[in-house]
Amino acid sequence: MPGLYLTAIVAATAGVMACDARWKLALWHQPARTGMLLGGGWLFLLAWDIVGIATGVFVRGSGPWFVGVDVAPHLPIEELGFLAFLTCLALVLFAVFERVIWVRSADSDGGDR
Repeated sequence: MPGLYLTAIVAATAGVMACDARWKLALWHQPARTGMLLGGGWLFLLAWDIVGIATGVFVRGSGPWFVGVDVAPHLPIEELGFLAFLTCLALVLFAVFERVIWVRSADSDGGDR
């Protein structure tokens, strides 16, 4: 079923973004900072992939769930979405852990921060 992998990536990203919006963790808390981090993280991971492809470490897999569109040799369009998902997930998880640590620290101090 072509497009299943890309659909899963979009659905997972939507879920992470829904959690982000609900608890105002990253993008809805600091949009400019998060946007810059998302873009920078995505570009870093894309550069990492390009180097991996150029050195022969990464090769395009095959399967019926891919759309079949390559942005570059061995770089399927799904990879661009996956890199965005990874970056988004990392930022939201960082914000969650930062908030948990902040709450625990405030509780242990007995006051508000």
